Amino acid sequence: MKKTVLLGMSGGVDSSVSAALLVKKGYQVIGAFIKNWSDSKDRWSGECAWRGERRDAMRVAAMLDIPLVTFDFEDLYRERVIAPMFRAYAKGSTPNPDVLCNEVIKFGAFFSAANELGATHIATGHYARVRHGKEGVAHLLRGRDPEKDQSYFLHRVSQAALQKTLFPIGDLKKTEVRRIAKQLGLSTAEKAESMGICFIGKQPMTAFLRTRIPSKPGNVVDPNGTVIGSHDGLDGVTIGQRHGFRVTIGGGPWYAAAKEIDSGCLVAVPGHDHPMLYTTSATISDVHWISTAPVTDRHLSVAVRYRQADVPVSLKAGKRQTYQATFQTPVFAVAPGQSAVFYQNEECLGGGLIIS
Repeated sequence: MKKTVLLGMSGGVDSSVSAALLVKKGYQVIGAFIKNWSDSKDRWSGECAWRGERRDAMRVAAMLDIPLVTFDFEDLYRERVIAPMFRAYAKGSTPNPDVLCNEVIKFGAFFSAANELGATHIATGHYARVRHGKEGVAHLLRGRDPEKDQSYFLHRVSQAALQKTLFPIGDLKKTEVRRIAKQLGLSTAEKAESMGICFIGKQPMTAFLRTRIPSKPGNVVDPNGTVIGSHDGLDGVTIGQRHGFRVTIGGGPWYAAAKEIDSGCLVAVPGHDHPMLYTTSATISDVHWISTAPVTDRHLSVAVRYRQADVPVSLKAGKRQTYQATFQTPVFAVAPGQSAVFYQNEECLGGGLIIS
């Protein structure tokens, strides 16, 4: 009897090739398009962007002779992903909605839907891998392509979901995925990569925040407290970045180094190497371990943002279910709200939220 896989199909090349590979391996594949956001419009047609993405998924499903179903998780997405994101930004934090999207939608509601349909597995086009160890425990591994590895965004996936998850392209590089798509004649072979907020697409984050959070202009100050410029809102500035604010004096380039929430001031520093931009420790809360917490710091490392090289770290349990992380080397632009994701060699162990 064939194993049934419910595959998330976004209309992109990664999920398209994932579908083709699963069909080739003999799985009974059911394609699934997830509708989470209906506000974004296609710049050319003016129609809701998700409709065009679903059409692309439908074309691939038809070519592969597999069914395509649609799940509408928009209410849940707005409540559990977007609303918390806005609340965090309003408080001056820098959250990662893609992490929440994976936890709540792709490996939460979608996984539950698969169980209701009687599917034996779920699958996505993520660049990650799963290894099954003793007693069926599933381990999340980095994708083979270091430039595309997405394990960082998957660190809050539950053990139950991971045990039944397939990542068909996890062993491939993006160039190989494109090559396979072209060889098979898939209509998405040359499709540009989707970027931006999960399911919302590429748009300026500050403009998106302004739809819910009013602009609160303030001063930009140097480390001594001298006013050197202005900003339109602390929520629109990310620690470590060079844009989102204006400095009226020379001596830069200037980087955002700290947010003073009470005064509404942004502290900026001259130069990428300024010590205020680096830290050797952080307090982390709401930590999720995919299987179990590490028993040793040996080979333990942490990444505090996507595609930032992870650094060796030691962990110490703190108060109120927090951890104190000490970095072996100073880390650039650590900020509250970011995800701290822990690794041991190629395995992603889990992670939590940086609170200070």
